[in-house]
Amino acid sequence: MSYTVIHATHEAVRKAGGIGTVLDGLMTSSVYQKAVRRSFLVGPLSRSEDEDLLAESGEIIFSTISGVQNVDCADALNRIAERYNVNIVYGIRQFTGGYEADVLLVDAEDINPRKSRNFKYNLYRHFGLTSDRYDAIADYALYIDSAEAIYDAVIALIGEAAGPHIVLSHEYMGMPIALKTIMENDPRFWAIFYAHEVSAMREITEGNPGHDVMFYNAMAQALVQDEVVEDVFGDQSGYYRHALVQLASHCNGIFAVGDPTFDELRFMGFETQAIDLVYNGIPSVQISYAEKLQSRTRLRDYAQNLLGYKPDVVVTHVTRPVISKGLWRDLLVLAHLDKLLGDKGQTGVFFVLTTAAEQRSSQDVEVMESEYGWPVHHEIGAPDLVSNEVDIWRDMEMFNRESVAIQAILVNQFGWDRASCGQRMPQDMAFVDLRRGTDIEFGQSIYEPFGIAVLEPLTFGGLCVPSSVCGCCGFLDRVTQEKPNSLVVVADYTTDVALESAASARVIGEYERRIQEDKVAEKVAWDIANALPSSDREREARLHSGYRLAAQMNWDRVCEAFFFPGIERAISR
Repeated sequence: MSYTVIHATHEAVRKAGGIGTVLDGLMTSSVYQKAVRRSFLVGPLSRSEDEDLLAESGEIIFSTISGVQNVDCADALNRIAERYNVNIVYGIRQFTGGYEADVLLVDAEDINPRKSRNFKYNLYRHFGLTSDRYDAIADYALYIDSAEAIYDAVIALIGEAAGPHIVLSHEYMGMPIALKTIMENDPRFWAIFYAHEVSAMREITEGNPGHDVMFYNAMAQALVQDEVVEDVFGDQSGYYRHALVQLASHCNGIFAVGDPTFDELRFMGFETQAIDLVYNGIPSVQISYAEKLQSRTRLRDYAQNLLGYKPDVVVTHVTRPVISKGLWRDLLVLAHLDKLLGDKGQTGVFFVLTTAAEQRSSQDVEVMESEYGWPVHHEIGAPDLVSNEVDIWRDMEMFNRESVAIQAILVNQFGWDRASCGQRMPQDMAFVDLRRGTDIEFGQSIYEPFGIAVLEPLTFGGLCVPSSVCGCCGFLDRVTQEKPNSLVVVADYTTDVALESAASARVIGEYERRIQEDKVAEKVAWDIANALPSSDREREARLHSGYRLAAQMNWDRVCEAFFFPGIERAISR
């Protein structure tokens, strides 16, 4: 069967997070390309430069902003723009390998107020969605106000083409378009909610001092007792994202990117049979051992230029500077690993690549590097440390004062090359060297629906350290048939907590969490020390076994085993 797939997303032209990575993975999969006759990426035009970004990555075919009218249905699109009083931009985006997707963006900032009111009324009439509770929230209005015009424009572009046409609501942002699809009841269309997370569960986990230790234990106990989130954590309806996600029960199907997300959807009250596990894919790239060593040498040379020694162990964490990533746990583990390496007379370096700001200019980097030795040393305030970077560096600085064998370096910059990171970085360094050359990649998140990033070094033989709440662990268990694997150390902070009910888990706070983290961090450090390769021969063997494992988890495999079977089940419902 051949599909039209309409991806409703806020990342139609720009990669802002995990959804953009998923879209890249799907669009470049040969299995996806064979099964999908036409792909649409649709969403709001939220920034004035979005049209320019689309032009850079492809071609503008129609725009009420710049006046381009190179499409057969230009008259229909102009009528839609006039009826809703919106701007419409339509074009083609090219992905790596030459695959093309249609992109449709709508700027609804000046939408016809009557059309907006009528849509909200119909959402209430059909689904009970009380938009007046969220009208003051700009993010809510962004997706609600653009939905009808997007749907009508897609209909104009598709014309009379036979289905099945699959509308994928990527997270809450795409739900208004999915709801419009359901209301129109066109038999050619099916709507699926693609849960890359569960918004209310993320907010509870991040906002509670007990974090994942509290939440996942409370949820596990609640599910046994057939309780839902409101029974344990109270009314969630005031949260607009939760209100939209709750309406996914009206969709033909629901995709969960990991086992924790599957359980979180059950915790919302969704029926198990309505949910399909559709894991994310990870890169599977085969390189030679010489290429592996070349990247590792560059990282070690960079450490020597910064610290004066060439480390035996290279540790990395490429991430966003947000609480969900659990960066403090890396330092807890490294405090124990520091002693283990020191006892062996070995050294290590921990590179954290994260930034809360736009890319620093090469001129700013040159000044910071020459005046106070950035990125080994930092100063608070732009162009250096801003926002969450400040607390991250303070924790790393404290670790560095007490460590013996390992030093932590914060590179708060976009990019991983000499132009971005200064003259002490090897001239031929590139971002791919971080993935190819690392010995250990951390990803001990407190909330991580899947966790592609932590597994990216797997195909290059790197040791990956996700937390047990990462959705990727379930995929790994399926592929390895739950057998131990020397390339992955799972940091499990949520088990071995004595509890009798969801209420007893609910009271876990910072004190109890920190006790649990200290206990688990020591075990993780020992597991890492035992898993590190002891020779070049072992490192080369891991390169090959890592590629074989990653090849069983790539996007082609995901499309074959999960994505398209999930679509077929949604259609059959």
